[in-house]
Amino acid sequence: MQNEFVCPVCGNKDIRSIGYLNGKPYCRMCIKYIRREEINNDAFPKNAPIFLNYSLSEEQQELSNRLLDNYKRGIDSLVAAVCGSGKTEISLQVIQYAINCGEKVAFAVPRKDVVIELTNRLKEIFKKNRVISVYGGHNKIVNGDLIVLTTHQLYRYNHFFSLIVLDEIDAFPFKNNKVLESMFYGSLNGHYIMMSATPSDEVLKHFKQKDKDILNLDIRFHRHPLPVPIIYIRNKVLLVIKLLSLLDKFLKANKPVFVFAPTIEECENVFGLLKYRFRGGNFVHSKREERNKIIDDFRNGKYRFLVTTSVLERGVTVENLQVIVYLAAHQIYDKGTLIQIAGRVGRKKEAPTGEVYYLSDRDSIQMDLARKEIIRANESLKKEKHDD
Repeated sequence: MQNEFVCPVCGNKDIRSIGYLNGKPYCRMCIKYIRREEINNDAFPKNAPIFLNYSLSEEQQELSNRLLDNYKRGIDSLVAAVCGSGKTEISLQVIQYAINCGEKVAFAVPRKDVVIELTNRLKEIFKKNRVISVYGGHNKIVNGDLIVLTTHQLYRYNHFFSLIVLDEIDAFPFKNNKVLESMFYGSLNGHYIMMSATPSDEVLKHFKQKDKDILNLDIRFHRHPLPVPIIYIRNKVLLVIKLLSLLDKFLKANKPVFVFAPTIEECENVFGLLKYRFRGGNFVHSKREERNKIIDDFRNGKYRFLVTTSVLERGVTVENLQVIVYLAAHQIYDKGTLIQIAGRVGRKKEAPTGEVYYLSDRDSIQMDLARKEIIRANESLKKEKHDD
């Protein structure tokens, strides 16, 4: 009987995922992640001033202070905060502290698109420091004062980071991915902060341990409520009519629109339908060429609407955006995804409100749960105003 093999990269020990070459075991789960040469881990103090042209809200500052205190005390934290509450801003103070101490710091997210946008933001905030991004096809430079990267790229950093801020823990492909989770812990040499607007029961249970802490925030930074989705259930013919009517209304009001479709095929079909009636549109999905350019053009006003899959459910902020989810009862749309999609609306202080529609050909427990959770989160704001 051969000795039990435990993969040094991802921790896999399932014999069904272990192969043998010349009598030596290897892991099939993470074979594409080959450990690179060691990265210089020299530590020395650095100055990391924060450049923000706005102040944190009272609630944000309170959580920021708690994160810093937890990190100093060796406590891992979960930030459970609604979409648009400013999770990134909440983490800035502890990132600053770690860089000032000469520690290695990472900000990790599951998706490349979010890495690109987040890196641009953090470069402006920590403009005196070296902020780099690492993702597939963009990994020639792998060391800096603050490393923004996809969770896939954590395999490069063996017990490297004193602090990892891991956002969107409930997003694909990190969610329920044991390989990526093992690589996350394998890159850690200190403590971590996880952040999510929709943490699972399993994650909440994990952070109820003695050396963990959960920080909750149910109020957006601009103190306006989350948009409560309107659920519209009809047959597909009437859904298409409703889709056309809503898009016509929003575009006549000069409001940009995301139309979410559940699959790549549906995304292209829906755009094929809409482009003949409405000018100034485009579509994006995971296989769309020049996706990032199309998204940037949308932000800059070149396009009035985008039909998209769930690639834009997170990490994108567009002023005055309105959202329509077509076939919202599809199995790809669980409660967390639907909440995240709704959270694209009203993220700017200059335009804190908007509309969200779930269009469906049948009822869905996930749609109902998402709507109820948003209403529950808004109760915190109502209570605060009542107390005032």
